[in-house]
Amino acid sequence: MLMPDAFDVLILSNGPGELTTWVRPVVRALRRRWGEARSEVRISLVLSPDANGSGQEMAIAQRYPELDRIQAAEQFWPFLLWGKTAADWDWRAQGVVIFLGGDQFFSVVIGRRLGYATVTYAEWEPRWLGQVDRFGLRRPESLSQIPVKYRAKCRVVGDLMVEAAQDIDATILRPVSSEPKSSEPESSEPESSELGSSEPDSSESPAAAIEWIGLLAGSKAAKLTQGVPLLLTMADYWHHHRPQSRCFIPVAPSQTPQSLLRYAQAEHNPFVTTLGSPPVKLVQFDNEVWYFQTASGACIELYTGFPAYDRLSQCQICLTTVGANTAELGALAIPMLVLLPTQQLDAMRAWNGVPGLLANLPGLGSLFAKAINWVMLRNLGLLAWPNLWAGEEIVPELVGRLDPIEIAQRVMDDLEHPERLEAMRSRLRAVQGETGAAERLVDLVESCLAG
Repeated sequence: MLMPDAFDVLILSNGPGELTTWVRPVVRALRRRWGEARSEVRISLVLSPDANGSGQEMAIAQRYPELDRIQAAEQFWPFLLWGKTAADWDWRAQGVVIFLGGDQFFSVVIGRRLGYATVTYAEWEPRWLGQVDRFGLRRPESLSQIPVKYRAKCRVVGDLMVEAAQDIDATILRPVSSEPKSSEPESSEPESSELGSSEPDSSESPAAAIEWIGLLAGSKAAKLTQGVPLLLTMADYWHHHRPQSRCFIPVAPSQTPQSLLRYAQAEHNPFVTTLGSPPVKLVQFDNEVWYFQTASGACIELYTGFPAYDRLSQCQICLTTVGANTAELGALAIPMLVLLPTQQLDAMRAWNGVPGLLANLPGLGSLFAKAINWVMLRNLGLLAWPNLWAGEEIVPELVGRLDPIEIAQRVMDDLEHPERLEAMRSRLRAVQGETGAAERLVDLVESCLAG
């Protein structure tokens, strides 16, 4: 059967991680396959509620020009139940629903309602085998677990997380300046006494010796509460003991420099005192460049570009929380340390399902969180995506009551031995697997449309 002259592609997704690492490479692959003729191929995105959502999913999705229409998660249930979008979208006679996050059952219901074929990207377990038309599997192991009668509709496409980080335009991989901008601060008065106005101090280390360290503190409160003070303590230590180092924090789309500042202040975050994190002020230059500046003069740039691949690609090493960012760093072959501090067991409440509900109960939530995390942390296994790919720890995972000075010294020792970091880069490149997951998923879409 020939391809239809005009059709709709409806993508179902939910959280910021799925939007960044799954939706982005797929919509790019769809446009590469069928071009920019929106009258022929229209791509819509419907977001579903996510217990761990950031509230910025719409803002992230709006950065993708490949999308024609987007509906927010708040408007999802009426669409699922009655088939009507908030903007009363029209639908073409032929189309495909692609599942890229949320509950796999949603694609079954919506596909049936619209009369569209369904394609599910199954990261772990494919569900609703009899009702879904095609499955794109992340892992070859999943295929052997599927009943024989359903295997013909399944294909191992690979890991979209790897695809997301490797799908980088060469034009954004530009060298990073070795020094903070030296222009004068903006002339207007700061809006708050929390904002500083002095120019970030610049070391006299030769430019050739500059080394960049990326500090990925996360995007959610549970991680930022511990991550921001932990990383700022390290940055301040490096300022005194390794002045050629420069640090920056990629600001997640769900955060701003101002919101991150609260996690660095003892009056808003008691964990600052727990770690002995240095006092900081927020400094802005050129109306666009933000820094945290410690009392001793250490400057940590807050990079608001998204995604931050252009800056991360210049790093000698990164320190990161667990999550999709480990997959992106791994795909960029950037050496990393993965940190999961547990000084405040009750601060970690982002578990899925029943544990997450119990940990967030009013009143008793803190007790449940401590108990759940105590159990979970003893049964976590490997956490970072590169380690999961490899089946062994190739990037260090540090879990427990972390000492920021000990970690800072460990990073300095690694920087003094670049052969270690290069060995980690080589292993990261080796475990990434085959590229082209997004294109193979689009092949499944095309096979549905062509009959």
